[in-house]
Amino acid sequence: MSGPIQPAVLDGHNDVLLKLYRAGGLAAAETFITGRDGHIDLPRATEGGFGGGFFAVFIPSAIDLDEKTEQMQRPSYDLPLPEPIDWEDALPVALTEAAILFRLEELGALTVCRSAADMRACLAGGRMAAILHMEGAEAIDPDLHALDVLYRAGLRSLGPVWSRPTIFGHGVPFRYPSDGDIGPGLTDHGLRLVKRCNELRIMIDLSHMNMAGFWDVARQSDAPLVATHSNAHAVCAHARNLTDDQLAAIRDSDGMVGLNFAVAFLREDGRMVDTGLDQMLRHLDHLIDRLGETRVGLGSDFDGAVVPSEIGSAAGLPALREAMRAHGYDEGLMKKLCQENWLRVLEKTWGG
Repeated sequence: MSGPIQPAVLDGHNDVLLKLYRAGGLAAAETFITGRDGHIDLPRATEGGFGGGFFAVFIPSAIDLDEKTEQMQRPSYDLPLPEPIDWEDALPVALTEAAILFRLEELGALTVCRSAADMRACLAGGRMAAILHMEGAEAIDPDLHALDVLYRAGLRSLGPVWSRPTIFGHGVPFRYPSDGDIGPGLTDHGLRLVKRCNELRIMIDLSHMNMAGFWDVARQSDAPLVATHSNAHAVCAHARNLTDDQLAAIRDSDGMVGLNFAVAFLREDGRMVDTGLDQMLRHLDHLIDRLGETRVGLGSDFDGAVVPSEIGSAAGLPALREAMRAHGYDEGLMKKLCQENWLRVLEKTWGG
């Protein structure tokens, strides 16, 4: 009998908590163990060698997914962003999604990790490692009381925005072709949020943030700059992707970028239609060239994006590993890209 697939993948972003929330909340948690219709569950993770990663708490807006998909299949598009959500409305949803993650831990599916040492122990023991992450800070109040409480519950990573504006800053729309030089940056609340995250050693995620906000964080933060699920604008000129100037700032901070598997951010034409793994390798090559071998990883966006059909779900990660090896990535680089680079930047950000 063969052992676990290696190297196990530590992943920069997934949205399974949102999917479980929509499927029934806590009552749906057991489907993560038995099997569910989606990208990540325990059977798929075991089959694909998915070792864990960032589990996002995300506050949904009412979006017509069919209309969004149709628009993003056009040669160019600019989708309107949903309206902001008040923190009083967002907080109950955030707490429910966090409770789902802790329920998964109670069921034995994973361990909620609060340190890099926790994550290394999970990898060594074959247990899924989960980081409580917040994608968009809608649930954080202006006084940051919720941030302090969520930190003590286990929150270790936070993106101030998910494209939709918050009281803390502004994100990028789903726009192609475009860059992220769209609108103002961090608000005064946002500057205070960055400072408090630095004090608590909460990682700040720059994915979805517009260019002005990115540079505000770069000036204000004393931590490595990290984009958990973003790609190279030089390969795909989408507003969600990072320019070479942004990549240089991330490199200079000794930060990190996780490759997003979403087809619209991979393809040169920015369209939400299937693409081959060769496009993922093009982005990886560019990111490695600009950032170095120690600052690039994977950030799938499983359960939150349309991913290449050759992968399909967490069970399909062996296809990506095979493509990476065939492309010439040796085993040392494979381990860095799959897990070691995330452990390195988290140790530097969290402090051990």
